[in-house]
Amino acid sequence: MSYNKASAEKQWRAWKEAEEKQLRTLGVEEDTIQRLRTYDWEGFKRERRRQEWIDKGMPGLAPVYSSSCTEVPVTSVESLLDCIENPELFDILKSTDKQTLEILLMKMDGYSSHEIAQRAGISAKAVDLRMVRLRKKIKIFLG
Repeated sequence: MSYNKASAEKQWRAWKEAEEKQLRTLGVEEDTIQRLRTYDWEGFKRERRRQEWIDKGMPGLAPVYSSSCTEVPVTSVESLLDCIENPELFDILKSTDKQTLEILLMKMDGYSSHEIAQRAGISAKAVDLRMVRLRKKIKIFLG
């Protein structure tokens, strides 16, 4: 089943409003509530981008990312490769250059191409091109 942005946002807003109501009842300052809202919203947007990426970008990696690596967060290229159980997929990713795998990790964490480009010191178009090339390799593997 694909990710429904509107439904997820509606659920998030309902949860957030209930939480803020409870915080106000407990006497938490409004400034603190707003900072918490901003922080939670950024986390929600990251998760939403990650879900969209999994649905549209590289669905073949979704089971790898979500099942075998849920207990230990995938934070490095090495930990990503450690999570890959399929030998053919491992070979594809192992033969991919490190910068592309780092871009892949950032995409999995929900960063946009523009954000990745700023961090990596390359253009957003270069980020997208690397992802297109990696998708092609993986699609060939998936058949």
